[in-house]
Parts: sequence; C-alpha cells; structure tokens
Amino acid sequence: MSEDVEMKDQATPSQSVSSALPSALQHLKGISSIIESGSYSKEVRRIARALRLTFALRRKLTAPLLSSFLDYVLVPASELHAKLSSYLPSPKEGDREMEVDSATSAIQNPVAKHLLPELEIYCYLLVLLFLIDQKRYDAAKACSSASIVRLKSLNRRTVDVIASRLYFYYSYSYELAGDLAEIRGNLLALHRIATLRHDELGQETLLNLLLRNYLHYNLYDQAEKLRSKAPRFEAHSNQQFCRYLFYLGKIRTIQLEYTDAKESLLQAARKAPSAARGFRIQCNKWALIVRLLLGEVPERNVFMQRGMEKALRPYFELTNAVRIGDLDLFMNVAEKFGTTFNRDGTHNLIVRLRHNVIRTGLRNISISYSRISLADVAKKLRLNSANPVADAESIVAKAIRDGAVEASLDHADGWMVSKETGDIYSTNEPQFAFNSRIAFCLNMHNEAVRALRFPPNTHKEKESAEKRRERHQQEQELAKHIEEEDDDDF
Repeated sequence: MSEDVEMKDQATPSQSVSSALPSALQHLKGISSIIESGSYSKEVRRIARALRLTFALRRKLTAPLLSSFLDYVLVPASELHAKLSSYLPSPKEGDREMEVDSATSAIQNPVAKHLLPELEIYCYLLVLLFLIDQKRYDAAKACSSASIVRLKSLNRRTVDVIASRLYFYYSYSYELAGDLAEIRGNLLALHRIATLRHDELGQETLLNLLLRNYLHYNLYDQAEKLRSKAPRFEAHSNQQFCRYLFYLGKIRTIQLEYTDAKESLLQAARKAPSAARGFRIQCNKWALIVRLLLGEVPERNVFMQRGMEKALRPYFELTNAVRIGDLDLFMNVAEKFGTTFNRDGTHNLIVRLRHNVIRTGLRNISISYSRISLADVAKKLRLNSANPVADAESIVAKAIRDGAVEASLDHADGWMVSKETGDIYSTNEPQFAFNSRIAFCLNMHNEAVRALRFPPNTHKEKESAEKRRERHQQEQELAKHIEEEDDDDF
C-alpha cells in the first residue's frame, strides 16, 4: 500500500504539467481562429483582441508549446516552419510525448491550405517573445530581422496591428544586444514605407523607436529634426502617445524649454497605465528635475507615490538641498548618488541646478536681512573661490536683473539692500495661476470628448441579442486585460 501511495505522489507533477500545456495550446489555437476570422472579415479590432489575449499567455510560452503550435498552424515541411523551428531550442526527452500528441491533434484538425499572412507574422511574434524572455538575444535579432524582411512585402491593414508590435520587439532585441545603431537606417526605411501605405499605427511606433534610437546616443538635434518633420495625426495607441510625450519632454529639457518639457512629462506620467511603473518612475524623475530648474519645489506626496519611494529617494534629497539653498549639501547629494543620476541620464541637468541652489540661498538671505554685506553673502552661500566677494557681487547683480531678488546693490560700500515685499495679489500672478488651471481643465475635457467611441450605425439598425452579448464580452475582456497589462510593454 505504501508503494502505491508513493507512485501516486510521483505521478501528480507530470499530470499537472501535461494538463497545463494543452490548456495553453488550446488558448493559442483559439487566438489563431480569432486572427483568422479578423483577417477574413477585415476587422482590425479582432486582431488587437488576439494580441491582448496573447500577452496574457506570455509567461506560459515554452519551446514544446511553440513547436506544437507551429505544427498546428504551419505546414510541417514548409520553409517557414523549418526557419522558425530552428530558433527554438531542441526539445527534451520528456517533452517528446507531448509533441507527438500535439502533432496528432494537428493532423486531426487540418488548417487551410493557404496560410494567412496575419498568422505567419503572428508566429514570428510568438517565437520572438519567447527568445527575448529566454535572453537569447542573438537568435532574437535573427528572428526579428527575418520578420521585418517578410513585413516589407505585405500591405494589409489587418497586419498593421501585429506589425507595430514586431517593430517594437525588433528594436528592443537589438537594444538588449547593444547593437541599436545598426538598425537606424532600416527603421527610417520602415517609417517611410509606413507613411506611403498610410499605416498610422506603424508610423507612431516607428517614430518613437527612432526617437529612442537617437536619444540613446544623445543625438538630440537629429531627434528634434525628425520629430518636427514627421507627419502628425491623432494618436491611435495610448502607449505610443505616452512614449512620444516622454521623448518630447526630454528633447525640450535639453533645449532649455522647461515649461513645455514639464507639461509633456507630467502628461505622459498621467496617461501611462498603472501597471507601467518603470515608465512612470522615469517620467517623474525627469519632471522633478525640470520643475527644480523652473524654480518650483515639488510637493512631498510626489515622492511618496506607491511603489516609487525607493526609486525617487535620491531626487527627494536633491530637492531638499535645492529648497534649503545649501550648496554644500547639494554637492554632497550629487556626489553620493552620482551613479544613479548617470544611469538615469539626468547628471548633466543636475549640474545646471547649481545656479538654482545659489539663487534660492540668495532669495532666503534677502528675505531674512534688510541689509547685508557681500562678504557675509559669500560666507552664507559658501562660495569657495579665489575672490568670493566679487563672485557674490556678480551673482547678486544677475539675480536682481532676472527679477529673482527684490533688492538693490551698493557697489561703493559693498552692501545688498533688500526691498520690502509687496502684496502678491496686487500683481498678475494669481491671474496667471488661475489661467493655467482653467486651460488644463479645458484641455482634459476636450481630450475626453475626442476619446468617446460610439458603435457604428446605431441610428440605422438595431443590435441583435447575439451581437450585444459578443460586444459586452469583448468590452469586459478589454477592460480586464488593460488592467492586467504587463509593464514590459513599456
């Protein structure tokens, strides 16, 4: 009896593995049928739904599963089947029985003689996702390059949705391998082809990939030239629009256009899905630096966002140093987290903040003292130079000219004389603040109205019960997958 119990306990893991694989295979077969129906009916939304279902199964992709699915969809002796199978690792001995069962099921359910281009490109995407997850970057580069060669010969609107994902992972595989500069010319050619074919989703994706390619090598001028000359239209993908706003904010920051950069970065952080935590952290890092460069002090709750406390800790200490106006503390923080700032690409911007720290310290001095000598100003600002008094005089003069400090400079006696602070409500500052808030609310309302979608021909024909049930099911699946969407899409 004890031996029987032991044999049963040993058999349960294999049964669980064998039951998990066919369930995933059945899901992939269902997704292929959705793609097939969408191709025949020319409904792009069905293809998009199939991709959402696919990314929910991404963690379950294995080599035996993919080989079984390729046997089901493709002709086993075809060139495409041999090419895609060559990218997969050789199956283990324990998986051979599963492959035999899947092959027999594929023979029992023969597919159409003519392979649809959508299914062909979809097979490329599945294999590419598996190779990237397994960190086989050389094989991923070869697979993505072969898929791009095939995509150039296809001009079908139902392929555009899958093609946009392939473009992204094509660039991502080369970026992981450290060869991102090799595909820049190919990306430009693909963007030109997408423009000629009126593939707006492909244009969005490829424009963002090109901007990322240029910014990866700090080619900001070339990125701005491309962005300004590329055709613009209404955004089709929220993820691509968020990426575009983030890249635009980075370009505007380097070009010293901090107001536009702040607006783009904050809008990208707001529009990004909650699952894309890494993307939102990057947006907040750049937005915090831009706000500091504008002379603003970010609120404390910005640094206390859920899941971002640890990543934003260096920027919190940096903000504290800028707020106090302590130059020594600022230099210590910049040196302490130098590797973090270099990795984020914000070190050059933090160097610019030194002038803001000095200006903030000078503003605090002007509020505290009605009259103070320039030598004391140099001591409080901790200017370590050969002639600190002359440096302090030039800093005070520039701050007075820029309007940062309400004071006057006595060159003869070496004094800075502060003026009395007036009532801010007697100026136009409150009007400007209310105007910016009203403009933000109106823009949000206009974007919400443009985002409204209505089913076609609702005023002409009544919706049947079956169509209504199918539409409700698709809406529930869409809402569920948007909530559970992986942040690796970012």
